[in-house]
Amino acid sequence: MIPTLEWTEAGVRLLDQPALPGKVEYRLCRDHREVAAGIREMVVRGAPAIGVAAAMGVALGVKRSAARTMAELAPEFDAICEELGKTRPTAVNLFWAIERMRGCFAAHAAGSVAEARQALEAEALRIYSDDIAINRAMGRHGAALLPAAGKVLTHCNAGALATAGYGTALGVIRAAVEAGKQIEVFADETRPYLQGARLTAWELQQDQIPVTVITDNMAGHFLRTGNFAAVIVGADRIAANGDVANKIGTYGVAVLAKENGVPFYVAAPRSTLDLGLASGEAIPIEQRSAAEVTHLQGVRITPEGVPVAHPAFDVTPHRYVTAIITEAGVARPPYEASLARLMQHADAAPASGPGRRDA
Repeated sequence: MIPTLEWTEAGVRLLDQPALPGKVEYRLCRDHREVAAGIREMVVRGAPAIGVAAAMGVALGVKRSAARTMAELAPEFDAICEELGKTRPTAVNLFWAIERMRGCFAAHAAGSVAEARQALEAEALRIYSDDIAINRAMGRHGAALLPAAGKVLTHCNAGALATAGYGTALGVIRAAVEAGKQIEVFADETRPYLQGARLTAWELQQDQIPVTVITDNMAGHFLRTGNFAAVIVGADRIAANGDVANKIGTYGVAVLAKENGVPFYVAAPRSTLDLGLASGEAIPIEQRSAAEVTHLQGVRITPEGVPVAHPAFDVTPHRYVTAIITEAGVARPPYEASLARLMQHADAAPASGPGRRDA
C-alpha cells in the first residue's frame, strides 16, 4: 500500500488525498505550520492518520526551532502544540498524540535541545509504527466477526489512507480476506467529500478486494434487499457509553442497519476512546466550509445565496452499535464496563494478542 505519510529529512510527506484517485502525489511539509495546513485541508485525514501527522508536526516544529536552550524552546513547543491542536476538533486522536508528545518533552526537559529533538522524532516514529501494529491487531479481532463469505457495507474511508497503514474498518476487511474469507464491499460515496467513492474504492481496488460504490441514499435499499453480513465503520471519537462520532451520514446508516437486522460494527484504536465524556452529547462537531457542499470539483451545484449547513460528523447513539472493535479486543454492551476494561488492557497486547477477545 502507498504510504499515507512519511517522516523524511526534508520534512513530513503527506499523500495528497484530495488529488486521489486521479493522481498519486505527495505534499512536502517543511515546518509544523504546513503540517497543520495539511490536516485542516484534509490532505491527510482519518483520525489515526491525523494523530500521527500531528506528532510528526510537533517533532518537525522542534527540529526547525532556532532555540538554543530548553528555556527558550519550552514556550515555542507549547505554541507548536496549540497550533496543531486547533486543526480538527472532533478527532480525539489528534489531542491524544499531542499529549503523548508533551509527555515526551516533559521527560526530557532537564536535557539539551538536541536531546529533546532526537527524543521527539523517535516518539513520533514510534506513534507511526504503533498505529500500524494496532491496526493489524484490530483487524485480527474484527475478522473473527465476519462470516466465511458475505457482503459488508462501509461509510467514508477508514482504511490505510486514514491511518499510518492497513486501516481500521478496512483493516478488519483486509484481515478477513487475508484469512481466506470471501468478502465483497459496498462503499457509500460519502458526500460531500466523496471519501467512499474516491478513496475507499481506490484502495480496495489496489488490493483487488471486490468493491461496489453506491450513493449515500441507496444504503437503505441495499441493506433491506442485499443480505448483508455487516456494516463496518471507523470512528473519530467514542464516548464512555459507546456513542460514536464518525463521518456525517454514519448515524443514518446505523439506524438502517438496525431496522434491517444487520450488525453494525465500529473499528477504532483505544486512542479514539474518550472515556472522560459520558455520552456523545459532549463531542464537539466540526463545521466545515459551505463550498465543499455548494461546489463539486470546482463547479457550483447549488443556487447562489442558498444557506448551507455542513457538519463534518454526526453521533451514532450506542444503542445502534453491535460491537466496538479495538486492538485489545471487542467491546459489547454495556459499553461503560466493556470499554473501561479494554482501556486497562496491557499495552503489549496490540502487537501480540490473539484473534479475538470480547470485553
